[in-house]
Amino acid sequence: MSRTKRMSVVLTAGLLAVAGAGVSGPGRDGDDAWTSSFLVEKGELASRGRNAYFVLEPGYTMEFEGGGDRLVIRVLDETRRVDGVETRVVEEREWEGGELAEVSRNFYAISTRTSSVYYFGEEVDIYEDGKIARHEGAWRSGEGGARFGMMMPGDALLGARHYQEQAPGVAMDRVEIVGVDERVETPAGVFEHCIRVRESTPLEKGTEEKLYAPGVGLLVDGKMRLTKFGG
Repeated sequence: MSRTKRMSVVLTAGLLAVAGAGVSGPGRDGDDAWTSSFLVEKGELASRGRNAYFVLEPGYTMEFEGGGDRLVIRVLDETRRVDGVETRVVEEREWEGGELAEVSRNFYAISTRTSSVYYFGEEVDIYEDGKIARHEGAWRSGEGGARFGMMMPGDALLGARHYQEQAPGVAMDRVEIVGVDERVETPAGVFEHCIRVRESTPLEKGTEEKLYAPGVGLLVDGKMRLTKFGG
């Protein structure tokens, strides 16, 4: 997602070389390996569904607050064809100090075989003084050398590392799963058996952690905490 997010896409015999369900090779950054290349059948990708930690069903909404800011994530009843795949549009709206700061439209698909969720890109509108000022971070799989990554694996394994975005020079978010059985309290409730991921990018220094709950999805994103969910 935009708050977080050159290898060509190979299309042969209905297969996509992508960051996703079955490994065909690791990416490397220094001494750390990050999964970056997989084979997925186009026919197994759907625009709606859910895995344990990611809901991709129209109408599902999550609201977050923290530090005076607010974030609303909504799965829209809308699809977009990206890189030859019908993807689901997930909208994020973020307010900073009461002012609309960013609106992004993110494109996802889910494997009906593994339940892994793939990220195909995003459109980004960044606001200043109530007007759209720029589109920093926008990318689409299949354009400009970009290819899609894995947003959430169907089977979350401790220590697993993978790229979520693969748009060179634009968006290269990657995550490591650093916890798989955590208890998390938020204004929306107390959640058990949560996973913790550590997010980074080779484009910038530093890391950020996020937490996800089974059956719910994202709970904590930086200073943001889940306040409401459903739909």
